Amino acid sequence: QVQLVESGGGLVQAGGSLRLSCAASRSISSINIMGWYRQAPGKQRELVASLTSGGNTNYADSVKGRFTIARDNAKNTVYLQMISLKPDDTAVYYCNARLYGVGHYDYWGQGTQVTVSS
Repeated sequence: QVQLVESGGGLVQAGGSLRLSCAASRSISSINIMGWYRQAPGKQRELVASLTSGGNTNYADSVKGRFTIARDNAKNTVYLQMISLKPDDTAVYYCNARLYGVGHYDYWGQGTQVTVSS
């Protein structure tokens, strides 16, 4: 199992920056995929960015060039650096850990609110 705790959300003006952190309860180097998702009111949860254990990254088109996912294995922490924030980025951001075995297993954090004012 993996416990995930997000932090770093808050209120920021459009054009501003935030860095989200996701602290894991176990070594993240052994987790197949770490990801950040977000869910805005009335919308489905969507993938924002992901990072594989091999170092491959994937970003939603809407955040490419503005968001960066990175990890610190020594701290068992994954980060989401967000710049040039827009009101459309307002959502609850969730950290995800995916483990592959027989099928796959997803673990989620409790979420952190990001609000971007215009």
